[in-house]
Amino acid sequence: MNGRLGLVGAFVAAVAISLSVGAPALGANGNDEAAEIGTRLADMLRAGRSVVSANQDLINDPSIGDKNFTGDFLVAQAQNLYAERTGQPALDPSLPDDQKRLVEAQIQAMRIVVDGHQNDINKEGIGFKGFIPAVFARLVNEEFAALAGEQALVRVTAPIGLVRNRKARPDDWEKDVLESRLLDPDWETGAAYTEVLEFEGRPAFRMLLPEYYRESCLSCHGGPVGETDITGYPKEGGKVGDLGGAISIIIFQ
Repeated sequence: MNGRLGLVGAFVAAVAISLSVGAPALGANGNDEAAEIGTRLADMLRAGRSVVSANQDLINDPSIGDKNFTGDFLVAQAQNLYAERTGQPALDPSLPDDQKRLVEAQIQAMRIVVDGHQNDINKEGIGFKGFIPAVFARLVNEEFAALAGEQALVRVTAPIGLVRNRKARPDDWEKDVLESRLLDPDWETGAAYTEVLEFEGRPAFRMLLPEYYRESCLSCHGGPVGETDITGYPKEGGKVGDLGGAISIIIFQ
């Protein structure tokens, strides 16, 4: 199995968790345009992740070789799902050029990840391939950083107790927002938090979009607490509606 894909210890708190699209962004120093592209990138990442989730039976079928689960297939399905959820195309013709370039970079990252793992996806005689939604999202975000890191960054993180991969540990800002905002019982469900501040020596718009466990998440993240899930990690005992993670967006100003 490909070395990167073989890291099934990748952060999987994001598996099958979702946020209603178009949720409001709250916080001081908001930036409407940055919030718009941040939400678009988050929703497109979720759409791609959902396509991977919906095709797990196919990906893990040991009896099928070429599954035709290619980068082009995933991108087409993800764009359709994005449009269905949001009522607009991911690559809306009216998008400003800088925003369009970021979405195009994300779409290209999805193609690269899926096409780069065809040997694993199409391997016969092996069931669980480890190409789960959380692994897909992590790899896409890494490719996106290589393509657009000067303009924007996307990552998935979670409260410390739910992080399964050290790479997904929240930074100080994310940790503070998770604990003081998104985990606050009074926080508006689904609302993102935004702020403009310095990141790595550059002014940046930061956005943290909460994600919540759904029923389909609980096979890995539900109970009983400590039971080993399919990826080899102990279950956290989560319940439907619990905060399971967050998508972190950075748009450099």
